[in-house]
Amino acid sequence: MSPAQHTAWVPDSTIDITNHTCPMTYVHTRLALDRLRSGQILRVHLQGADPENQVPASAIGQGHTVLSASKDEHGISTILIRRK
Repeated sequence: MSPAQHTAWVPDSTIDITNHTCPMTYVHTRLALDRLRSGQILRVHLQGADPENQVPASAIGQGHTVLSASKDEHGISTILIRRK
């Protein structure tokens, strides 16, 4: 992924689920995705190994596209998901 490609992704909505645990992390993510139109992008802030693995896997399993995943120096992950 090129830096120019990454900066072109502008989220249509953002949720912060850093205080939630699995399986509620994907429940909140799915509800947020359901509010978007096809092709729109959701930015998800989350924390912890289980959510970092489960949220992208569940989104892909639902037919959505994970555009990027990154983690900051505080251990907060940011995932961009494009709704199918």
